[in-house]
Amino acid sequence: MPRPPRREPAHALDDARIGLEARAGADDHAALRLWLRLLACSTQIETEIRKRLRSRFRITLSRFDYLAQLHRHPEGLRMNALSRYLMVTGGNITGLTDELEKEGLVSRQASPGDRRAFVLQLTAAGRESFERMAAEHERWVVELLGGLKAADRRTLHALLGTLRMTIAERQGAGPAGPAA
Repeated sequence: MPRPPRREPAHALDDARIGLEARAGADDHAALRLWLRLLACSTQIETEIRKRLRSRFRITLSRFDYLAQLHRHPEGLRMNALSRYLMVTGGNITGLTDELEKEGLVSRQASPGDRRAFVLQLTAAGRESFERMAAEHERWVVELLGGLKAADRRTLHALLGTLRMTIAERQGAGPAGPAA
């Protein structure tokens, strides 16, 4: 006996708010629909976090991420390492560093082993400022994901971890994927 078509819940998004998921049709492969849903969720969360950071702290997500990396590395990071962590160019890091240094949030010291390189660290004011923002940022994320039950969040986290590992394994196999 054929299964009835799956209906979206009554609270499904309308056409104006569905965004990236609108690219997928019911006849598309389930993996494509899943990828678009992941992308749409990530984009929705990122858009809301960007909006709140700008409104509440007058800071961009890029600056927040920069400060977060330095907070995770209290001993400091060389500029090239920070650019790798943030997946941006050295020029982006230099520009952000100049701005954040002027604001007294970041210090730049010559690297002891390489006079051409700099080590970046949060200043005391930078650490205090970031910690205040990070606490609020965490509350926002908890709020945004609050529609999921705790068990569902744990399950989703585990499944996404498995997905990341699977993708990493396939990336290691080269562009064609694993050998057939």
